[in-house]
Amino acid sequence: MSITTKAGDTGLTSLFSGERVPKDDLRVDAYGTVDELDSHLADACHYIEDEQMQGILRDVQTQLGQVMAVLACTDKPASNHINEAEVQKLTELVHHYEALVPIKGLVVIGTTKASAKLDICRTITRRAERVIIHLNHKAQVDALVLQFINRLSDLLFIMARYVEMQAGSLKYK
Repeated sequence: MSITTKAGDTGLTSLFSGERVPKDDLRVDAYGTVDELDSHLADACHYIEDEQMQGILRDVQTQLGQVMAVLACTDKPASNHINEAEVQKLTELVHHYEALVPIKGLVVIGTTKASAKLDICRTITRRAERVIIHLNHKAQVDALVLQFINRLSDLLFIMARYVEMQAGSLKYK
């Protein structure tokens, strides 16, 4: 079976429900931005040497698949959704890295290739959050998705600073 269906040639795509919507629909923009983030996280893993951090990023990629599934549904999916434990895990990871990296002011971002990749991921996460919030104004989005994405941007910021600290290149403005 080919991935080329030609069904999208007229500018429409299908949601999980089978409903056809324009490819520039806010819901498609939301999960498309998360998909972009997922791809950049995959790229970032090639620059991160710390195996524990790689594992965290790979876990996040799996969870982003759940986020995209939620965003691609017009009703709340019965499965494949983000839960409170996943949001809590991100929060704990943020606190873990904050304990290791003393932030003393405004930082110069991207002082290593790996931290620059993480900062790109962070900014895409923030853009995804803005699109999801915009979608939430029109159609209720699971609050846990919003929490997960917000916490993820924090995690990516502090992980980038940890990478810089480990390389001796954490710099302040």
